[in-house]
Amino acid sequence: MASDPILQEIITLDEQYYLNCFGTRMPLCVDHGEGVWVFGTDGKRYLDMIGGLAVNVLGHAHPRLVQAITSQAAKVIHCSNYYYNEPQTRLAKRLAALTGMDRVFIGNSGAEANEAAIKLARGYFHKKGQPRVQIVSALMSFHGRTLATATATGQPKYSAPFAPLPAGFVHVPYNDLDALRAAVNDKTGAVMLELIQGESGVRPADPAFVRFAEQLCRETGARLIIDEIQTGMGRTGHFLASQFYGVQPDIITLAKGLAGGVPIGAVLASEDTASGFTPGDHVSTFGGNPLACAAALAVLDEYEASGLVAAAAERGEQLAAALRGLMAQLPEVIGEVRGAGLMIGLELVKPIAVAVKAGMMAKGYLVGSVGASVIRLLPPLILPESLIAAFTKDLEKTIQEVSL
Repeated sequence: MASDPILQEIITLDEQYYLNCFGTRMPLCVDHGEGVWVFGTDGKRYLDMIGGLAVNVLGHAHPRLVQAITSQAAKVIHCSNYYYNEPQTRLAKRLAALTGMDRVFIGNSGAEANEAAIKLARGYFHKKGQPRVQIVSALMSFHGRTLATATATGQPKYSAPFAPLPAGFVHVPYNDLDALRAAVNDKTGAVMLELIQGESGVRPADPAFVRFAEQLCRETGARLIIDEIQTGMGRTGHFLASQFYGVQPDIITLAKGLAGGVPIGAVLASEDTASGFTPGDHVSTFGGNPLACAAALAVLDEYEASGLVAAAAERGEQLAAALRGLMAQLPEVIGEVRGAGLMIGLELVKPIAVAVKAGMMAKGYLVGSVGASVIRLLPPLILPESLIAAFTKDLEKTIQEVSL
């Protein structure tokens, strides 16, 4: 830290002026990025294996994305939703075609998208004269930090300090069919699920649980909301994780990688479900602005041109295979490798994840940790195979160093 005066100054200013929401961050002030690499203000280079928490799907400073953003910024950045704008409408059409959904609303973040999804499900039944307000979600889920989405999140640590909380939310154990059956009834407006719980340690849903949730929704008329904020945009080796699981949601939420780093979120709905919103029910000043939508269109263009969804599947299997090999060498330290595509969790037997994260950063790698014992990897989808071996070798060294 002493060798980077800019970092030291920024830490001092952050402690003085920024709201204390993050605690002590990793000792890195990012200056710029290029491809899969991030550079600190001290000039040191890092391989980005956390990708801005699944946001930087094209890595950093991708030429197609930079061109789209600069070109759109030179034309119009924002015009409000009093008027039509071409990128917004073309993005809605593109997302509908890619997902099989009918209607799209574009906001600014994942939390906003999930908030809108909850409102849409409740609005759908309100307009039918049916007071079905209950939202069933899973324990250990994560759906955002607004008051409603934090309440939908099945982790009280995110919501308890902000009581009284919105009513009508019920949580069931993840992958527990009996508990789900007991919770869903004629008061249920929606079942809201992540197909891989990222914030609780990259924990995939059992296919039987997901299919049963869909079945219950069809039987009762409840809306099925699939939160694809982290699993969407090809992250799992499919454009949507719901496509891999073979279910058809009534509502899908997207964000994170959708615009490659420009803030955006989207709610996608079936035609019937979309009737839950009528003019004035849900709007956003910045939502669907031309800049964010142009960025998202550029990301989708690059996906198509470079086959990035298939690349994520292939690269994810290569990375997972390397990690499974590492697990075979260190069974006393590594307990499990799980996830899909380039969304991978490495379960450590010992509570050393934070130390491993710090050790990897010292070696020039950015990785994530969840809790005390999970290393989370969410690299850009452009990660080349050639970097996997060195990463795995340095991870092995780091784990051995901190587990002594």
